[in-house]
Amino acid sequence: MKKEEFIFCPLGGSGEIGMNMNLFAYGNSGKKKWIIVDIGVTFADDTIPGIDLIYPDPGFIIDKKDDLVGLILTHAHEDHIGAIAHIWPKLLCDIYATPFTSVLIKEKFKEKKIDVGNKLKVVKLNGNIELGPFKVEFVTLTHSILEPNGLSIETPSGKVLHTGDWKIDPNPLIGDKINEKKLKEIGSQGVLAMICDSTNVFSPGRAGSESDVRKSLLKIMENRKKRIIVTSFASNVARMESVFYCAEKTGRHISLVGRSMHRIYKAARQCGYLSNLIEPVDSRDTKKIERKKIVYLCTGSQGEPNGAMMRISNSIHPDVIIEEDDTVIFSSKIIPGNEKKLYKLHNLLVQNRIEVVNEENEFVHVSGHPNREDLKDMYNWVKPRAVIPVHGEERHMIEHINFAKAMQVPFPVKVKNGDIVQLYPAEKPSVVDKAPVGRMYVDGKISVGENSQSLKERINISYNGFLEVTILVNNVGSIVKNPIISFKGIPSNGESSNFIFDLTDKIKNISRTFSLKSAKQEQNFIDAVKMNCRKTVKDKTGKRPYTNVNLVRI
Repeated sequence: MKKEEFIFCPLGGSGEIGMNMNLFAYGNSGKKKWIIVDIGVTFADDTIPGIDLIYPDPGFIIDKKDDLVGLILTHAHEDHIGAIAHIWPKLLCDIYATPFTSVLIKEKFKEKKIDVGNKLKVVKLNGNIELGPFKVEFVTLTHSILEPNGLSIETPSGKVLHTGDWKIDPNPLIGDKINEKKLKEIGSQGVLAMICDSTNVFSPGRAGSESDVRKSLLKIMENRKKRIIVTSFASNVARMESVFYCAEKTGRHISLVGRSMHRIYKAARQCGYLSNLIEPVDSRDTKKIERKKIVYLCTGSQGEPNGAMMRISNSIHPDVIIEEDDTVIFSSKIIPGNEKKLYKLHNLLVQNRIEVVNEENEFVHVSGHPNREDLKDMYNWVKPRAVIPVHGEERHMIEHINFAKAMQVPFPVKVKNGDIVQLYPAEKPSVVDKAPVGRMYVDGKISVGENSQSLKERINISYNGFLEVTILVNNVGSIVKNPIISFKGIPSNGESSNFIFDLTDKIKNISRTFSLKSAKQEQNFIDAVKMNCRKTVKDKTGKRPYTNVNLVRI
C-alpha cells in the first residue's frame, strides 16, 4: 500500500501580511483529502490603478475540488475571509465558522447575490468538526476581533496547531480569554507542527490589553471639552465597546459613522455582544446635540480616500462637521505603507486647528498580534516538534525561524507561498514540492490574472497617456483629409499644435509606402502608424503613449 502523508501548503500569507489562504491534505499519493483554512484578500496600492482587492490564485485547489472536504475560517478579518465571494462559487464546498464570522460571511454572499444554501455550517466556540480524515477542534484565542480561533487539526498520523491570528490579552473586555488549558492539553498530546503568526516577532514584551487602552481613552476624553471624533478599525469590537463606555462615562452621546462600523455593530449585537451599551444616535440627528456632548466613532483610520474620516476632514460629509478645537483620536496602528496618506490627513486636520491624538503622542492602541513574550508562552504551552512561520513578510519569517531555534524547537521550517511541506511521514518536516501560485486582481466586477492585458494597458496609460488616431480611407486607397488625432494625459506646454502637425505629416508619409486598395496591408499599415506615432511623441514629450489607430473606409 502507498504510504499515507500529511502535508501543508500556503497559497497566500507566507512572505506577506494579508491574503491568507492555507491548505492541508491527508492521504496517499493517489488520493488525498484537502481542507482550506482561511480565504483572504490584501489591498492594492497606487501602483495598480483601478484595483482595490487582490486574492490568491485558487487554481491549484480548484483542480482538486472533488477531494475538498471543507473550508474553515479562523476569524472574520478581511485578510482571512475577504475572498470568499470570489473563490467559493468555484468550489461549492461546506464552510465552517463560529457565529460572528458566519454572520459577516452571510452578508458578503448576500451583497454579491450568491446563494450559499445550507453550505455554511455554524460551529460553536471551542467546538469540534470531522471532515474526512481530519478532526478539527476550534480553540478560542484573543485578537482584535470577536471569536478568533486556533485550529487543532488531527489526522491518523498526528496533529498540527494552526494558530490563525492571536495575542494573549489577560483582560479582553469582550469575548472569552485565550483557552490556555486547551492549548496545554494539545501540547501534551504531541504536536507535529505549529503554523504560527509572525506579525510582531520583532516586538519585545507583550502586545498589551484592551482594558489598558480603555483606561487611557477615558482619561483622554475626560480632558477634551469640544467635539470628539474617534476613528478605529471597525472590526475591533472591543475598541468599539470601549468608546461607547467612555462616551457614557463622560456624559456624551455616541454616533456611528461609516458603513463598516454599522455592519460590525449590527453583527455583534446579533450574536449577543454589545447588549448593555447606550444606544447610538443616528448621525443625521447629531446636529441638534452640543459639541461637548457628542462622540463620533467612524471608519477611515488609515486615511482611506472614501473613508468617513477623510470625508469629515474635507467637510464633505453630509451629517458630520468638524471645527476648530475639536479632537480627533486615531485609535489604531499606522500600518506600514499608509504613512503618506495618513500624515496628509493629520496635516489637514492640524492646519485647521483640530487636535490630533494618535499612537505617536498617546496610548490609544494595542496590537492584535503576539509580541515575543506572548510567543514564548504559546511555544511553552504547545511544545511543537516543528514550527512553520506564516502571516509575515520575509524579514518577519526569518526572524521567527531564529526565534524558534532559540526556543529549542527541533525543526523550524521557512516557507513561501506554494511550498508543499511534508509533515508526515518525513523524519523532519521539509519542503518537498511546489504548487502553482499567483495573484488575482478584482478589476471592477471581474477577477483577472497578474498578466492581464487590461492591467498592462491601464498601467501604461497611467504613466504615458493615451493617443488615438483615426484615418479615413476612400475606396481607391487614398487618405481623405487629415487624420483625426486626440490624446489624454500627454504633457503639453501650449505648443500642442506643432505636436499634432508632426504626427499628421508622419502618418501621410507612411501612407505613401502602403497600398490600401485592399485590406491585406491594413494591419501592417496600422502597426507602422502606431510605432511611428509613439516614437514621434517620445521625441517631443518623453512619453510613449498607449496608442490606438482606427482605419475607417468610406
